[in-house]
Amino acid sequence: MAKSESNVDRIYEALRRMAADFAFKPDARINESALATQLNASRTPIREALNRLVAEGFLTFRSGRGFFCRSLSPELVMDLYEARVAVETEAVRLACQRAADEAIAALGHALDAVASAYIPAADADSLLALDEAFHTQLCRLSGNGELSRILDNLNDRIRYLRLIDLRRLRETAPDGQSMVSAHRRIIEAVARRDVDAATAQMRAHIERRREGATQAVRDAFAQLYVPDL
Repeated sequence: MAKSESNVDRIYEALRRMAADFAFKPDARINESALATQLNASRTPIREALNRLVAEGFLTFRSGRGFFCRSLSPELVMDLYEARVAVETEAVRLACQRAADEAIAALGHALDAVASAYIPAADADSLLALDEAFHTQLCRLSGNGELSRILDNLNDRIRYLRLIDLRRLRETAPDGQSMVSAHRRIIEAVARRDVDAATAQMRAHIERRREGATQAVRDAFAQLYVPDL
């Protein structure tokens, strides 16, 4: 049984990465037979993993037609960003009320320790990893595990577009210190237990990037459907 579960988990993780990175084109039908061959697995664990990804919002299932990659549109991306705003503003509100002083200070020190990595030469993947790490750690200060679980899901579902957005931003405003400054303002407000300031700073920080969602979707389609040379 343990071996079977391990195999399903392996397949699930592989398919999750593929879905998150749009290895399947938006709205494209998933070929289960091809996946079984590619992953050297039987159809049963493949289908189990696909069903999990449907439940998590990475794929859709159409009765009588099978599994499909999720859609990619500005409207759907806006929905994800709105959900992220809701989750993270609630998390920061709870952190103001519940987090221990030592835990807040530790997050501030952790930010200081990596601040020098937010440099013009940093690639988009590194900047995004730093940003996600801060938001994940801050969400944990809420003491609400469900909020952290939801945020992890949202991050995975918008990561592809956030990378595209960050790559574009680096061409026009490559200094990552603005991201550090935004993070500092948030953590300082939490340290003061200033709920209004902390939630306002968090909302502004996320919504600033939401504004580039439409362009990011256009850029994503240009990358996903670039002709093979």
